Amino acid sequence: MPPEAIAPIYLDHAATTPLDPRVLEAMMPRFGARFGNPGSRVYHRGLDAEAAVSAARGQLAILLGARPVEITFTSGATESNNLALQGLVGGWGAVGSRLLVSAIEHPSVLAPARQLEARGAELHLLPVDSSGRLCLRSLERHLADNPEGRRTLVAVMHANNELGTIQPVDAIGALCRRHAAVFHCDASQSVGKIPVDLGEIGADLLSLSAHKLYGPMGVGALVVRRRRPRWPVRPLVFGGGQERGVRPGTLNLPGIVGLGAAAELARGDLETEGARLGRLTKTLLDRLRELGGVHVNGSLAHRLPGLLNLSFDGVVAERLQQAVAPRLEISTGSACATGQIGPSYVLQALGLPSHRARGAIRLAIGRWTDERQIDDAASALSAAVRQLRATARRAAPSAAGEATSPAGS
Repeated sequence: MPPEAIAPIYLDHAATTPLDPRVLEAMMPRFGARFGNPGSRVYHRGLDAEAAVSAARGQLAILLGARPVEITFTSGATESNNLALQGLVGGWGAVGSRLLVSAIEHPSVLAPARQLEARGAELHLLPVDSSGRLCLRSLERHLADNPEGRRTLVAVMHANNELGTIQPVDAIGALCRRHAAVFHCDASQSVGKIPVDLGEIGADLLSLSAHKLYGPMGVGALVVRRRRPRWPVRPLVFGGGQERGVRPGTLNLPGIVGLGAAAELARGDLETEGARLGRLTKTLLDRLRELGGVHVNGSLAHRLPGLLNLSFDGVVAERLQQAVAPRLEISTGSACATGQIGPSYVLQALGLPSHRARGAIRLAIGRWTDERQIDDAASALSAAVRQLRATARRAAPSAAGEATSPAGS
């Protein structure tokens, strides 16, 4: 069989997940005969569309332990994160506000935080330990050190998109409540993969994307808890009353229906699928550790099932990625940081030595990854690592000889 006829093994589910056929089936009527504008409530087609949006809102609310009225549909977690930070702090007024943000947040949190800092907000980047877990003492110290009683927003993601490390969000939420701070949690990597209950987390705002849980691209949600005290979020765009004015614009009916269907499917498979992904991840890691010189970046004890960030001694990540292509589709970091030059800022925040950071790849398995694919992936990666290490060893003596040769010899 020619190489091009062999289907590649997709190991980049942290970047995006494939659309579940059952989700597509739920969406298809909304591209055809059952189209409609949910805002057109004066005739049947509009009412039918509105009912579909309400149903999806309910499906997502059940998955998250939220109320439907707390959910605002967006284009995805990037918009939701911007809306959370800029909509909340912008409403407070940047001057006199504080932002406490973990150093390994997604760029869609760090960038608006920097924008707010430029407008006068006080920004503190909170350190993480060598496993990528937030230093709670640092957070508590910053929360307690607020003699002027300035309004404070804490932004910490539930699970890191590069490492898979899960943060102690329940403890973070408790600290925020104790110090009257608002807690925003980017849960785009965790929703649908592990239990996410807003009541247990204690988050006031939560962001997610459909395409991370086998739903369509281009749709997501921001959840804003309705409890006392209320934290109103101001819109970033204007021109309509949709989504209670928080996010005006005609709703993406097919996408929202798809997000609802994806949420319902995830809820039904949450426990069994997590256990299955955990077993496959362990198998893959055990196979690769046979190479020696393999390092897990991030926490093993607090990790999303299905995601590994690994460094291989003597191997540069980009060369390994090229060596296994097109058989394996893997990442050297976050798809949202495409084009960045140099080591990942996430890995640097962990304090990794430069060779570990340069050698890091991300392997993220998913719903249709099976044992045969794991075995094939382990074999392909092992062969590539051995080849790259052998090439590096052959090149080393030559390079050393050139460095010590007398001039003119």
